[in-house]
Amino acid sequence: MWGNRNMSDNKVVKQSNITVNVGLNADKHPVSIDWSAEDSGLDGRKEAKAIMLALWDKPEKSTMRIDLWTTEMTVEEMQFFMYETLASMADSYERATNDAPTTKAMRDFAAKFGKMAKVLK
Repeated sequence: MWGNRNMSDNKVVKQSNITVNVGLNADKHPVSIDWSAEDSGLDGRKEAKAIMLALWDKPEKSTMRIDLWTTEMTVEEMQFFMYETLASMADSYERATNDAPTTKAMRDFAAKFGKMAKVLK
């Protein structure tokens, strides 16, 4: 669990890069997204249709977000992407906080969303 880790292990011993490239059309709408991560275990760049990036701004103590999707992403794909993102946020929250009741509420909401968006039966 990250939330209660020993703070003495905060010394950086390695850097790892994650790269995202976004191709824009003349109207500045994303038409291509690809990414790579040095430590992902995957070779080369991987194509994507959407990205949601949330960063905690340390000095401002607030969230900075980048949400992009390509012009070819369908509504159905976006609905499933949003459902999986909500479900995975519950997993991250649980690992970070070990707060089982709130995690359950998040998972319940993700399931309700999935049913409403018709990505779950």
